[in-house]
Amino acid sequence: MEGVSTDPSPPPAPHPAPPAAPTAFGPALARHAWRLSGRVVAGVGQLLLWVLTGAGRLLRPLGRRLTAKLTGGPAPAPGVTATAPLPRWTNAWAEVAGSWYFAPLTGLALAVAALAELAPRVASPLSLAGAFAVASTLPLIWRREYLRPVAATALGAFAAGLLTGQTLLITTTLGALYTLYALGRQLPRQSAGMLAAGAAATVAVVYLATGTLDDVPWPAAVVAVLAAIGLGDARRTVETSARTEAAAAERTSETLTRLTAVQREQAVMRERARIARELHDVVAHSVSMIAVQAETAPYTMDGLSPQARDGYAEIARTARDALVEMRRLLSVLRADARAEPESAPQPRLDRLPELLDQHRGAGGRVDLAVRGDARTLSTTVELSAYRIVQEALTNARRHAPGAAVHVDLAYLPDRLEVRVSDGGADARTQVLGRPAGPAGRTRVEGPAGSGHGLVGMRERATMLGGRFSAGPATEGGFVVAADLPLDREGTPARDAPR
Repeated sequence: MEGVSTDPSPPPAPHPAPPAAPTAFGPALARHAWRLSGRVVAGVGQLLLWVLTGAGRLLRPLGRRLTAKLTGGPAPAPGVTATAPLPRWTNAWAEVAGSWYFAPLTGLALAVAALAELAPRVASPLSLAGAFAVASTLPLIWRREYLRPVAATALGAFAAGLLTGQTLLITTTLGALYTLYALGRQLPRQSAGMLAAGAAATVAVVYLATGTLDDVPWPAAVVAVLAAIGLGDARRTVETSARTEAAAAERTSETLTRLTAVQREQAVMRERARIARELHDVVAHSVSMIAVQAETAPYTMDGLSPQARDGYAEIARTARDALVEMRRLLSVLRADARAEPESAPQPRLDRLPELLDQHRGAGGRVDLAVRGDARTLSTTVELSAYRIVQEALTNARRHAPGAAVHVDLAYLPDRLEVRVSDGGADARTQVLGRPAGPAGRTRVEGPAGSGHGLVGMRERATMLGGRFSAGPATEGGFVVAADLPLDREGTPARDAPR
């Protein structure tokens, strides 16, 4: 019938299922072999480094005795620069090895030595053996700048020479081993492992294909290749560790420096706040007296005009306002908001004998010398002088117990000189975390202080526009000296040693 298909062909067969994807066994095996080769090289290098280090420790006494015999004197102590001939030559050699011309000279010398070693064995150096010898050694001239191309050329020429049956030379062998060492020192660990595997495979091919290395046991050749690369990897590890430790030490030093600066700044702020609290009492007393006298003046003076009474009232009101503003200023300067100004009167120089008696009662020895015409000075100057002497005596008891202390006060027309000196102590101690100096303490001048007590003394002197210095005396002991100007309107002087 028309319109009806009579095609007897069978229906199309279904598409076959895609084959299963192959497993990633091959790449995984290669990856594990790569890692394993790196670990093997690292292990060999660390083992050889441990052996060499142990041998060096065992031979160290012998080396010192040999050094003493060669130099004609005792072996130099560790960390001391030697001046004998042999150590000088050793130091000179270290400088030459680090210079830019070391690689060209040694590479050229190695090539010349290879040709000299080959000369008795061939009729002419202009031969295939001579070309392989030069190609295995001369490229080492540029090993520092282009290590990988140089290593490919030198090692390829060395392997080609062995595979073509050329004579094995000691010079070219040393050059090849040094090239493997240099590569192991520069390449990452896994790359060094693959290099070791490739070098070992090359050695095996040479043994199987030629008789060039028949005189060398194959375990010795394999160990030499692995040892060269392993020592290079161990050296790279040691250098990386040293750089990491140096960087960590530098970061620690910077952190400690910043921390010390912050602590010093905080100490200065605390001392300034303490001085402000003391001066608050002094100035508050004076301003209170002004306010009281201004308020009582209209009642004690007869015949005052209304304008005068209003003037005294304005003076009293201004004094009261000044007291309020001083309290606000003090609250801003305080390092500790909970600390309150002392209620006791601030000491003056008339209480200095009591301070000296307290020092004697604590087991110290002290004497006082006064030069010039003793007179009453401003409360701020006398308070600063008293506190400086007090801090100096405290430091003497702490760092030089039992030492004789001399306190000198010099009343000059324009300033008051304060000098406190002690004779030092036999026991050398540390001051504020720093090693003790010749007099058991460290020197402080100008803005930098080494402790809270010295910082406070410096702040008191500079507050008055004076000078302050503290440090070891030339005749021994420790000296604290301060010049306190009596003219408070003068320009503050810079801190400088006396």
